[in-house]
Parts: sequence; structure tokens; C-alpha cells
Amino acid sequence: MPAVTLCEIRERLRAHPYAVDALIAAGAFCCILLGAATEPHGPDGRPQFAERDITATTALLAALSCAALALRRRAPFPVLLGTGLISVVALVVGSPGPAAGSDRQASLVVAPVIALYTVSNTTGRRTSWWVGGLTVGSLTGTAMLFGARPWYAQENLGILAWTALAAAVGEAVRNRRAFVAAIRERAERAERTREEEARRRVAEERMRIARELHDVVAHHIALVNVQAGVASHVMDQRPDQAKQALAHVREASRHALAELQTTVGLLRQSGESAAPTEPAPGLEVLDDLVAGFRHAGLSVSVAAPALDAQAGNLSSAVDLTAYRVVQEALTNVQKHAGRGTHAEVHIRRDGPVLDIRVVDDGAGGGPDGGGGPEPHDDGDTDDGSAVAAGDGDHGGHGLVGMRERAAALHGRCETGPLPGGGFQVHVRLPLSTSSARKETPA
Repeated sequence: MPAVTLCEIRERLRAHPYAVDALIAAGAFCCILLGAATEPHGPDGRPQFAERDITATTALLAALSCAALALRRRAPFPVLLGTGLISVVALVVGSPGPAAGSDRQASLVVAPVIALYTVSNTTGRRTSWWVGGLTVGSLTGTAMLFGARPWYAQENLGILAWTALAAAVGEAVRNRRAFVAAIRERAERAERTREEEARRRVAEERMRIARELHDVVAHHIALVNVQAGVASHVMDQRPDQAKQALAHVREASRHALAELQTTVGLLRQSGESAAPTEPAPGLEVLDDLVAGFRHAGLSVSVAAPALDAQAGNLSSAVDLTAYRVVQEALTNVQKHAGRGTHAEVHIRRDGPVLDIRVVDDGAGGGPDGGGGPEPHDDGDTDDGSAVAAGDGDHGGHGLVGMRERAAALHGRCETGPLPGGGFQVHVRLPLSTSSARKETPA
């Protein structure tokens, strides 16, 4: 026969609580009868068992008290009230006289002691305190007035000790159960929080990877598209310009492949990412970026007072974000406004904020220099300029990526058409944490 562990026994008892209450009631009945039949003060000072007769009144009161204990989980307060009244009545009417104590009735207090423990274990602290104090005071006071003599007899002091102990133990068990429940709930909440945090980090990492790939690929592919269109347009009449455009196509595609290979290589690493062989792009290479757009036929002017000094004092995150904003804005101008458009880039430091503004006049005639406006994929509409229609109304992510980059640094990104024609991208990036709080809109 397999051995039954203590935990299995406890689980089986928890599965049948009312059967447990019936066993407790039977045990309490036996204890009451045993206490009533025991003489606490024998000739030799020791208690003498089965030395006294058990009266019918004592047996009946014990049966009533213990029968009520079987309902202690369903109605703890009525059970405590009933068993307490029975004990008080037994102590009052069972007194044979001032000389002989009624200590045989003191054993009936076993039932209200168990009921008091149940009340303290299942109610709040305040209720437990005032119910426990009232029960201890009433039972102890009745025993001292009508019970064994003298009033400080051990039976009366025993009633005081047992009732106070029942209230204290019930309170302690309830506090421990609440403490364990709080620890379990905190552990479950922490587990849920870890899972939510993991999902949030995965989503943020996916968005970051999507932005990086978009910024790396979209710029060069846009230039390749424009230069290929130019080469196709002038191939027959001006083959020298076609060769020059194809050379730009080759250069832009080479840069795109190199940056894409670097980005994908970092993503494929399983361990810690090694340091890149080249630094991340920033405002220090802004001239190279603008030169690429000028080679593609876009007129760009840059107004950046003390750009070198500013770039040297910028953090890597702000520097990279500023570069990507200018790159994406000029790419949208190149794709949607086309040749003949003039774009202006303004970068300045406004106190604790780096102010970036890219404006175009919308005077171009499409990417190929002669066509009308084309639909685009950066969430913009095309009216001769890079005009935004919202956050990705046409399925693009360029303007959305700029806003996400600015929001990641607690900055602000505003895009929209100008009243006289053209389009504007205005980004403000805080340079420190304190200014980041001020720049973040409510």
C-alpha cells in the first residue's frame, strides 16, 4: 500500500471541509465530557480521571454546543453566540454554592473557544478584536463570578487563557494566509508584467529594425530610381549624361548594398553585437548626403550655423536622428516633388533644443523632370511637393518613422503643406533629459 504524505492528507481534508468540522465537533464533545468527569484536585494534587459523574444537563449542553460547531464555517457569528450563551448559562446555573466550585461546567468553554478561533480567522482585524474582547470578557467574568472558588482559581484563569489564545491564533492564521495570498498575487503580477515587458520590447525592436531598414534602403533606392529615369530619358539624345546618371546609379546601389549588409549582419548575430566597422551616420557627413541629392538633380541649400560645433556636442542618438530626418525629408522631396524643386535645410540650436527644418517650394514637375506627380509610399500625397496626407494613408512609413524617432527622444515632429505651396518638415529634438520633458507635448 503506498504511503500517504502529510500534504496529501491535508489536500484531502481541504476537499471535505464539513466532514472535518464534524470530526472537530465530535472531538470537542469527547473533551468536554472528559473534562467534566475529571477531578482537577486529587488527594495527591494530581487530577483524577473519571472520578466524577457526568450529569444529564452537562451532556445535553455539551451535545448542543458541539452540534453547533458543525456549522461554524457557514455561520461563524451565530455559532459563537450560541456556544457562548450555552457556556454562560451552564456556569450560572451549575454553581452549587460558594464553597464547592462548578469547575465541571468549565469544560463547556471548549466549544466557544473553537468558534472564536473561526470568527477571528475569517473576519477582519477590527471585527476580530472587538468580538474577541467581548467573548473573553463575558466568559471570564462569568466564570470568576459564578465558577470555581476563589475567583482566581486555575479553572477561571484557564478560561481566560484559552479564549484569548483562540482569538490571537485565529488572527495570526488569518494574517499569514493574507500574506501568502499577497505574495502569490505579487508573483503572478510580476510574471504577467515580465511577459508584457517582453512583448513590448519585441514590438519596439521590430519597429526599430523596420525604421533602420527603411532609412537605409529607401534613400538609396529613391536615388537609383530617379537616376535610372534620367538615364532612360536622355539615353538617345545625350548619351554622356546617361552614362553619368548610370554611374550615380551604380554608386547609390553600392552604398545601399553595403549599409544593408551591415544592418542585416548585426541582426544575424546571436551573441553580443560587435562594434561596427564604421560609425553611425550623423550631421558630420551631412555634406556628403546633400551632395548625393545635388548629383541627382535636386537643388538643396543648407543653413547650419556652427554645424561642426553643434555636431561635436550632440549625443549619438540625437545626431543619428537629425541625420535620418534630413535624409528622409530630402528623399521625399526627390521622389514626389522631382527635378526643379528647391529644398532648404535649416539646422540650429535653440537653447536646449536642436531645431531641424526642411522646406521645399514644390516647383518641380515629378521625379523624371517632365512628368506629373506620382503616388508615393511614405504616407504623403503629391501636389508637386512632398505633402503629407497623414500617418501612412497610402501605406508608407517615412513620415511615421520620423515621428517615431522624434518621440523616442521626447521630441516633436510637425509636417504639413505650406500656404504658398511646398511642404515643410519641422523637428525639435531636446539635447538633455530636462528639456525632453518640456518639449514633450501633453
